[in-house]
Order: sequence, then C-alpha cells, then structure tokens
Amino acid sequence: MTLSIDDIRAAATRLAGHIERTPCRYSKTLSEITGAQVWVKFENLQFTAAYKERGALNKLMLMSDADRAKGVIAASAGNHAQGLAYHATRLGIPSTIVMPRGTPFVKVEHTRAHGADVVIEGETYDDAYAHAMQLKEERGLTFVHPFNDLEVMAGQGTIALEMLEDVPDLEILPVPIGGGGLISGVGVAAKAINPDIRIIGCEPAMYPSFTNKMRGMTGQSGGQTIAEGIAVKQVGDITYSVARPLVEDVLLLEEPFIERAVALYCNVEKTVAEGAGAAALAALLAYPERFRGKKCGLILCGGNIDTRLLASVLTRELVRAQRIISLRIVGDDRPGLLATVSRVIGEMGGNIIEVAHNRLALDVPAKGAEFDVMIETRDAQHTQEIMDALRECGYPPRAV
Repeated sequence: MTLSIDDIRAAATRLAGHIERTPCRYSKTLSEITGAQVWVKFENLQFTAAYKERGALNKLMLMSDADRAKGVIAASAGNHAQGLAYHATRLGIPSTIVMPRGTPFVKVEHTRAHGADVVIEGETYDDAYAHAMQLKEERGLTFVHPFNDLEVMAGQGTIALEMLEDVPDLEILPVPIGGGGLISGVGVAAKAINPDIRIIGCEPAMYPSFTNKMRGMTGQSGGQTIAEGIAVKQVGDITYSVARPLVEDVLLLEEPFIERAVALYCNVEKTVAEGAGAAALAALLAYPERFRGKKCGLILCGGNIDTRLLASVLTRELVRAQRIISLRIVGDDRPGLLATVSRVIGEMGGNIIEVAHNRLALDVPAKGAEFDVMIETRDAQHTQEIMDALRECGYPPRAV
C-alpha cells in the first residue's frame, strides 16, 4: 500500500475552501531561544483547533453516496472525533463516535455539539475501538481510522504542501508521532517536493511506539503524559511502512521540555498549544544541537488543551524560571518576625503569595518558628536579590 504526492495534491484540491489555509510564520523570538530558524504552521487555527480535520474530511469526500447515507463511525477521545463529527455533519453524513469512559467531559460535549452520536463504552481506547468495530459490522457503517488509512494520511500531507509553498527553503521538519498519520503524509509530500529535506520524528518518552518498532524493541509504553494526543502504544502498520523510509531519526521527549514548549507558545506567540501540538518545539528545546542554524518548520498541530492543565503548565514554568519560589525561614518565635520579613520582601519588589507556619518541626528550636513564604518575582536574579536582602537582615532563607 503506497501513498504518492499525486494523492496528496488531489486531497489538497478536494479540501480547498472547506478547511483553513493556516499561516506558516517566522518566529524571531523562538529562533533566538532555540538557535534554529523557526517557522510555525498554526494548525490550531482550524475550526476544531487541530489538523485532524484534513484527513477526516478527505476520507469523507471520497466516500460513495451509498456509504455516506449509511454513516461513519470512529473510536476517538480527542481531535479526530471532533474533526470527523464536524465535517460529517456539514456534509450531511451521520456520524457515531465511540469514546472510552474517562474521556474529559468537555471533549464529549464538543463532539456532540458537532452533531455526532457519542457512545461511551470501555475503560480504554482499545475497548472503545473494539466496540466501534462491532457497531460498524452491525450497522454497515464506514470506519474512519484516525491514522492508519491512506486517504486520511493524504489529507494530513496537505500541511506540507502549504508549508513548502510558503517557505520553499525549509531544511528540516520535526514532526510529532502518535499513530503515524501526520508524519506519513507530511513526509511523502515534503520529500517529493524537496528530496533533501530532513524528516525527524518526535515522540513522548513514555510512548516510544515508532522508536521501538524502528529499533526492533518491545519496550513498554504507558504513563501520564501532557502530550496525550500522541500517546499511542502501537504505531499503525500502514503508517509505519509509508513513513519509515522517509524518517531520518526519532527523538524522545521528556515531559519538562513539552511543558516548556506549551508555555513558550503561550508567552511568545500568544497562541494555545496542547502537549502534542507543542512536540516539535519541544524537540528543538531538548536537542538544540540537532537543529541549530537550520531552517525548521514546526507544525503546531493542535490547541485543544484543558484550561486547568494549561494554567498548571504556565504556573510550573514560573517555578522553573524562579519567578515563583518558596523560601523557608527559621527565626525566633516572637511578635514582629513575619512583619519584618514581609517588609524586606516588599521593599525589594517581591509579591507574597502564601505563608505557612510550622512550629512542630523537630529540627526547629522550641522557642523558634519555621515558616515558608511563597513569593513572586521578576526573574531568577530578582529572586536572588531578595534572598540576599533577607540574609543581610539576619533571616537566611532556603529555597524549598
């Protein structure tokens, strides 16, 4: 089974006018931070905030009238569900989406709002998939796989056509890998246009499915990753056969780099990225020597992140940058101690967020007091200046 540039160009013609022709823009600040020359393809600007619309819509538009009348079905807890539901409804095609229990309520409701019949079944994706296949047989529906389908892959490949039309001299494309649909389509299109362009895969370290298959390993996959959109335990067999000859290497990403990438997109580009959507930028942060000085095209492939998770990521980034820090101070348990410490912090321009006392710690004198002060500062240097000022006043702090 093969995928050609002609398939992808035909898909682009089909999709024209039905999806967003998203911008691919140069980022001066991200280029300075990473050492690479960074262009970002903003696929989070699609209507459902993810690139998955492309493949789903291409598949729908290739169906016969008879199959359209019967309807489509998919198993998904994320962006594929919303993209398929939205375009199926728009084209008048009935859609059923099977989601596992535990799928975030907001995703269930968004999928329903796009017109799908949502069925909640099973504890895991595999359970939901098995139930979807059962319903497919019972009802005569067309199953639309999220990645392991050549027509879906062709739709995803249209991203590369647009990127290389906007920036023809891109040298390297770090592409997120989950099931492999995106890197397969993008790899075929990019290599056909420029055989010298380099394709690098990006996987969360907890889910190295493509890496394991590439190296003939049987390592375990699993864990709580912020990049749940590409947390796939087994890459597709069709996607792997298409992508493997095109992929130079696959980089495994630890969680702090993915978190930092999400925060950078928010703080630098003023745009929202989910964990999977930020994976390509995370690769530049984790492996800067692989990309330094190169013209890199990053696909920000999705922006559907839970708002509480986004808030947590942004706060954790402040902690990493030492703009939020907890200082532990031990002193005499007498009136005015906290007021003195607060005055020093305030005069230095720090903002106290929280104070917690601990008089029962056995490593503190019986007539002493220990308390933690969480403060907000401008940066790491400002934090150090506040710590030095407290030390000079006789209250040496310890970061905790």
